Amino acid sequence: MTTLETGIASAHSRTADPAGDAEGGDALTLGRRVREQRIQLGLTLEQLAAAVDRAPSQLSAIENGKREPRLPLLRALAGALGVTVDELLVDEAPNERAALEIAVERAQRGTVFRSLGIQPVRVSKATSDETLRAILGLHQEVERLHGERAATPEEARRANTELRSEMRTAGNYFADLESAATNLLDSAGYAGGPVSQQLISTVAEKLGFQLHYVASVPHSTRSVIDRRNGRIYLSSNLPSRDARAPILRALASVVCGHEEPRNYGDFLRQRVEANYLAGAVLLPEAATVGLLEEAKKQRRISMEDLRDAFGVSYEMAAHRFTNLATERLGLQVHFMKAHESGTLIKAYENDGVRFPSDALGNLEGAQVCRNWTARTIFAQPDRFNPWYQYTDMAAGGTYWCTSRVEKAKEGMYSVSVGVRFEDVKWFRGRETPHRSQSFCPDDRCCRRASSELTKKWQAAAWPEAATPTSLLAALPTGTFPGVDSHEVYEFLETQERRSVESMRATP
Repeated sequence: MTTLETGIASAHSRTADPAGDAEGGDALTLGRRVREQRIQLGLTLEQLAAAVDRAPSQLSAIENGKREPRLPLLRALAGALGVTVDELLVDEAPNERAALEIAVERAQRGTVFRSLGIQPVRVSKATSDETLRAILGLHQEVERLHGERAATPEEARRANTELRSEMRTAGNYFADLESAATNLLDSAGYAGGPVSQQLISTVAEKLGFQLHYVASVPHSTRSVIDRRNGRIYLSSNLPSRDARAPILRALASVVCGHEEPRNYGDFLRQRVEANYLAGAVLLPEAATVGLLEEAKKQRRISMEDLRDAFGVSYEMAAHRFTNLATERLGLQVHFMKAHESGTLIKAYENDGVRFPSDALGNLEGAQVCRNWTARTIFAQPDRFNPWYQYTDMAAGGTYWCTSRVEKAKEGMYSVSVGVRFEDVKWFRGRETPHRSQSFCPDDRCCRRASSELTKKWQAAAWPEAATPTSLLAALPTGTFPGVDSHEVYEFLETQERRSVESMRATP
């Protein structure tokens, strides 16, 4: 259904808006129902007005949805028209033409249309359906562009901050997704140990999808799911040669019942759910908790052991640990992913650590203190072993972290997991002698050059900033932000055509 058809359908059958009720009915819909019944009875406006002892202008205002009749008048109208009050108040346009008129009238009375400062078009019997559809289509495009402009970076940051708050409240544990992951594994016959790629393929088949590896998927996507033909397209050139997580993230839209995101909040929530489901399948709850509980008894909890036991990336192991640490182990933790430039990419905490943030409380994009484990690890020559460090915070006590460096196309980044000093007794690496102090957000901690260097170079230095293109661009737009829908649809059309041609060529 197109956006235009949706607008008309919502006028044709809609839930009553309490703010515009006339004993439960929408004024526009009620007016059209009165007019339709009057015309069917062959009554003029003047004749109906005389029958209910009102001026024709009053009835005209009611029929045009500009005035709501009080209950006595509503009863009088129903009696004169030979219907019940309930029939007049049905929240459904009497016919398709009326639904179109209502949709246009409602659009012209909205805040977006009023903000344009132009006169509304008078809707009459002489106005053709084509004209009304054109007006409605233009309004909806203006409304879309208005909403697109409203999707500012500030809005996205607010949505991200709200979502992180919900995750903190839940201890980053979501029982419904754990249950969904368990059901998927049971359906595929999981019997323990690392979850194989073959088992993930079986999960996809159980859900009605075939896996197709192609030379390249649309550049703005990780995978593309074709619900029409039951296919999941993935790149045959996956960097890690491990398609398990991409397959599961694609299937999450089906398992979680995702619909097209209405806003950035929906988009971010769906991404979190997809990543969570992938982790919950690849590191099954029962097996993972069993391993962690035993490690806690031995006081040897380690992200490396978790990674190796289930054959996943260090980052996924660290993520999964945060899902289960509070709910199943009674530990409050923090997690962060930081680029080698010091930019915070992802973060989660429920142990009180104070991450750097902007005025809205958003973390992503902030600069991590140079003295934190997530930054000091980049100066270490040994990249094979994990880096452990205690950091004394100016406000908030002492925290211990374990960190590793991983490589991505954007450069090097660190993945760190940490706890408060009182909880470090459960972790391997607590004996580390490495210790640092952080006074951030005080600029004197690590952001301000020494007086000597400042005096020498302040007037002489003129650096050219390596401004990322994204800084100058608007927030990614579209139903799925940053995804080129035209490219995706062309891709699916090409794949479907090739499939049909291949079937025809087969004897």
